[in-house]
Amino acid sequence: MSLGSGIFLFVVGAILAFALDIQVSWVDLHLVGYILMAAGVIGIILGIVLITRRRQSTMTTRSAVDPVSGEQVSRRTIDRDDPLV
Repeated sequence: MSLGSGIFLFVVGAILAFALDIQVSWVDLHLVGYILMAAGVIGIILGIVLITRRRQSTMTTRSAVDPVSGEQVSRRTIDRDDPLV
């Protein structure tokens, strides 16, 4: 779940909980709204955590001269703390 979908769930839940004045006999729309708002808050928190974890990467660039050909060789390494990326 991304940050945008968490915000979407929160907004839809707030509309159901506070803005609608419709009574349905088989479901309590206010309770569904509160549940969607809670799911939205969890989604927003997870989205923020995933965004901050993605930014924890280290890029190292090493340059050297090839002794045989005399050309400059560059090597770029990216180290990430997140095993899923």
